[in-house]
Amino acid sequence: MNTTPPSQPATGSAAPNGATLRRRLADGLSASGALRSAEWRAAVEAVPREVFVADWFDRDDTDRGTLWTPVTGDKAALDRVYSDVTLVTQLDGHVVPSDVADPVHGAPSSSSTLPGLVVGMLEDLSVRDGDEVLEIGTGSGYSTALLAQRLGDRRVTSVEIDPNTSARAATALRRAGYHPHLVVGDGLDGVPDRAPFTRVIATCSVRRVPAPWLDQADTGAVILTNLSGWLYAYGQVRLTVHGPGHATGAFLPGHVSFMQARRDAPPPIDSRSAMAGTGEGRPTSLGPDILADWTGRFVVQGALPTVQHLRTRVGDDSPYLDHLIATDGSYATLLPQPDGGWRVRQGGPRPMWDRAERAVAAWRAAGSPPTAAFRLRVTPESQSVHLPHTDLAWCLPE
Repeated sequence: MNTTPPSQPATGSAAPNGATLRRRLADGLSASGALRSAEWRAAVEAVPREVFVADWFDRDDTDRGTLWTPVTGDKAALDRVYSDVTLVTQLDGHVVPSDVADPVHGAPSSSSTLPGLVVGMLEDLSVRDGDEVLEIGTGSGYSTALLAQRLGDRRVTSVEIDPNTSARAATALRRAGYHPHLVVGDGLDGVPDRAPFTRVIATCSVRRVPAPWLDQADTGAVILTNLSGWLYAYGQVRLTVHGPGHATGAFLPGHVSFMQARRDAPPPIDSRSAMAGTGEGRPTSLGPDILADWTGRFVVQGALPTVQHLRTRVGDDSPYLDHLIATDGSYATLLPQPDGGWRVRQGGPRPMWDRAERAVAAWRAAGSPPTAAFRLRVTPESQSVHLPHTDLAWCLPE
């Protein structure tokens, strides 16, 4: 276990060094409530984040769409590294900041998550001395280093699906003095030859809790993961494992989101049926604004687990149309009305907006509680989300 971070380069008499910035970061995380224990504070003050995030992409929303500007070398200011922000480190599964000189388009595929979220999750994991931890998603290696600092190298196993990302993290970990067990592979499969684990933490989102995580977890183990789906509604859940294939737990407060595990990525949207739909549809009291509500979107996603959202317009003067399109060809198109109301046009094998209306009505009848009010039950046969003391429940997709 490393206790002395690499020395910082001279940055001028007025510039704080890494150790000072780490203490400031710890103070800020303590004030926000993310950092709650002396053990994790010691880890935050010890691990040099700049070793793991030497460069990144800055986001710039322009009239040409979202551009990502590489920040490398002298531009990578130390105080930015120690700010409580997520830093995007890879685009499109392979492009890193050193690959490009100018702003580029792309989709983020790897990042160093904001320290407040990382540390808050580690606190929620309720780590104890002697725990064996499986981390899904090595990423930059920063959270892996925090775990190794807290528990020691040999008790930390981290798996990363992208070989290049894993290699960069391994180099950074060695440079910082950490040597946990690193694996290149699909984290949804776990690491069976290192099981059993007493703690499992995922830094990606999944559509359901992978069976290998449950199989490789000891009885009494804690699994902390982010559940999401194809509507990109998110819920952070903390599970306790009760035996092979069995676990129960609650969703946690707050708005936490992670990039989706690659295996769980949605298929291309087939919008042909929805775009070809005709007719006025029927009135509905449930418009697309429900998708702007964090928990409302979560409820709709639960009711419609194979659905994706597409927004279109015919011309600059025409209204936007919101389409929800399922993999079986079912669709619902929400049509804005002059009076501010909505009509819904449905097609395909099932009238799926009816199901969304029922789910949202049940949620609202219960007082529109937050995501943290929901519970998750896992058995070998199914995984179900439910709102206690109501009939609102759904099964997670296979």
